[in-house]
Amino acid sequence: MNQPAHAHAIETAVDQPLLNVSGLRKLYAPGKGVDGVDFELWPGEVLGIVGESGSGKTTLLQTLSGLLPPDSGEIRYLGEHGKPLALYELSESHRRQLLRTEWGVVHQNPRDGLRMSVSAGANIGERLMAVGERHYGRLRQAGENWLDAVEIDLGRMDDLPRTFSGGMQQRLQIARNLVTRPRLVFMDEPTGGLDVSVQARLLDLLRNLVMDLGLSVILVTHDLAVARLLSHRLMVMKGGRIVEQGLTDQVLDDPQHPYSQLLVSSVLTP
Repeated sequence: MNQPAHAHAIETAVDQPLLNVSGLRKLYAPGKGVDGVDFELWPGEVLGIVGESGSGKTTLLQTLSGLLPPDSGEIRYLGEHGKPLALYELSESHRRQLLRTEWGVVHQNPRDGLRMSVSAGANIGERLMAVGERHYGRLRQAGENWLDAVEIDLGRMDDLPRTFSGGMQQRLQIARNLVTRPRLVFMDEPTGGLDVSVQARLLDLLRNLVMDLGLSVILVTHDLAVARLLSHRLMVMKGGRIVEQGLTDQVLDDPQHPYSQLLVSSVLTP
């Protein structure tokens, strides 16, 4: 894989968590949402969040990424200069800036994360422009490098994403998010809705990119095979709470909580 051009990265202190979440609560109804969640995410760690539909994992992801304000609790993000920032004490414009530069969000439906009215290359270039790149040649080169990295034919660079297959759109969304080498990436069911063969190819791509770039990732998935392949550590959610967490293989091979045991044995339907 070619090294992506113009990679924007900020050094992170390894002795502090990149994200520190305490007492996080966002409820729509009893047991619906997030209810008292605490955890830390460390630099270079991939944290998987699993649970059946309605367990609160998507609400948690939206709250962590600054899209949905919590009812209570705190999210602290380790800022550029090694100073923890209280996410919801930042202005809305500052949170939006984080999403454009230091953070990435990979949606289950790639149409939610792409601009369908501009070319594939422009989708990648826009993200670079958000971190200050203005040189057309470098923008173009970065687009080529990243299309190659996510296995999209360079001849499709000037095509609109709506002409791409679902798997290609998802790979383009990944390129758009990762071109700036974000410090933190949120992934919401990144392989959902794709054919099994397309899923396998995308998972292999994601695993390699995460390792090569040393990304910190929070991954929401209902698919335990995806969680095992991509995540270092796993949290199991039920009714808005974390019922079990630990190293991924440990949780999946020897689950301790009854709900985790049911989930792993596939008694529960995602």
